[in-house]
Amino acid sequence: MRRESDFLGEVELPDCAYYGVQTARAVKNFPVSGIRESEELIRGYVILKRAAAIVNRDVGALDSERADAIVKACDALLRGEHLDHFPVDVFQAGAGTSVNMNVNEVLANLALEYLGHEKGEYRFLHPNDHVNLGQSTNDTFTSACHIAVILALPRLLGALDNLAATFEAKSQEFGNVIKSGRTHLVDALPIMLGHEMGAYASAVRRAMRRIDERGKDLYELEVGGTAVGTGANAHPLFRQKFFETIVRETKMPFHASPNSFESLETRAQLGAFMSSLKELSVELIRICNDLRLLASGPTTALGEIALPAVQPGSSIMPGKVNPSMPECLTMIAYQVIGYDTSVTLASQGGQLELNIWTPLMIHDVMFSMKLYSNFVPIFTERCVRGIVANEERCSYHLTNNPILATFLAPRIGYARSAELAEESEATGIPVPELAVKKGVITDEESKEIFDPKEMARVHFS
Repeated sequence: MRRESDFLGEVELPDCAYYGVQTARAVKNFPVSGIRESEELIRGYVILKRAAAIVNRDVGALDSERADAIVKACDALLRGEHLDHFPVDVFQAGAGTSVNMNVNEVLANLALEYLGHEKGEYRFLHPNDHVNLGQSTNDTFTSACHIAVILALPRLLGALDNLAATFEAKSQEFGNVIKSGRTHLVDALPIMLGHEMGAYASAVRRAMRRIDERGKDLYELEVGGTAVGTGANAHPLFRQKFFETIVRETKMPFHASPNSFESLETRAQLGAFMSSLKELSVELIRICNDLRLLASGPTTALGEIALPAVQPGSSIMPGKVNPSMPECLTMIAYQVIGYDTSVTLASQGGQLELNIWTPLMIHDVMFSMKLYSNFVPIFTERCVRGIVANEERCSYHLTNNPILATFLAPRIGYARSAELAEESEATGIPVPELAVKKGVITDEESKEIFDPKEMARVHFS
């Protein structure tokens, strides 16, 4: 064991721990969920600290020996080493001070070892004085949150792109499967099953574009504003040099916020990004509802498609199979919508020069992204890719759809067509057959008017 102290007193730490006294206090104070910060947030913070050390060295605020040791420590963490030394719970004191100090302490103690000192010998290299030089929790935590989302975004967008592409493939596969459309859950004009699948692909791609657009907003960082936006205690060139350095080091288009005061007060960009995940959730719920309806039955409901059987659906009814994959995705989407509510409340809760609720916001955003990044690929492979069309069932529903009388309206008018639709529904005689039987059209005209492909044809270019 070793002892470290701050202005509140001494704390005993495991000698193997790279974190220090302030991290230990946070662990003791906030044993809430057992959920630690995401790896992306830690990596985002380390990317930021690495650039800060380089800048402080280049402007002469930090000597090369200390700066190079901090950079070396950052490189170790970015390689994935020592990531088990970040024990702070996601539910913690406001603003993210515990996380910032956790990062500062781990980097300081790693750097101390590289310089030949023991952990905790902060008189040689200090978490606050050297690692945190020119920075505050207030400008760095918010910036690290933005970087974290950007780091996680390619995986999410890749998963959604594959989902959309799989629906597009199904659109082609079912391009000639004609079926009854439904509006208000009531029989409507015919469409192709492929039209429905293509619409799902379009909805996913639209949601992706919104997510990507909101993600681009997060390249704006607040680093250099320090505690309240004035840049107090930072070198006059720190802010400018920081963005030159981080762009050079990451090859990413990070840039300074145009108003350092506004960017500390508001979390609008993070809130807007979370809203884009909510918009995705709404679309995914709708799509899953449709898939469950289309697959319902299989004998007593629509039964127009079959979803892959992934597990038995009942402990008492043998042979029952449920739409388990859409059910799981829907539950995830419900959870993400709930997270959006908490992020919205946190976003509006900022006061004066700071919004202190960012730790909650970034947890909800990152966990939402993780849920979708983890499950959307499974949903794509174990559900959407294996959808099978029940063409016989689709044809049966179409043949007996009284709304086919719509195609007679240009010839015999709306009122007479409505009478035929009512009679068809009452007698069970399909509209084409009934129209011929009553002499409204000839058999040849019936074949032309009620040609399946013609009925479902798209009438515009």
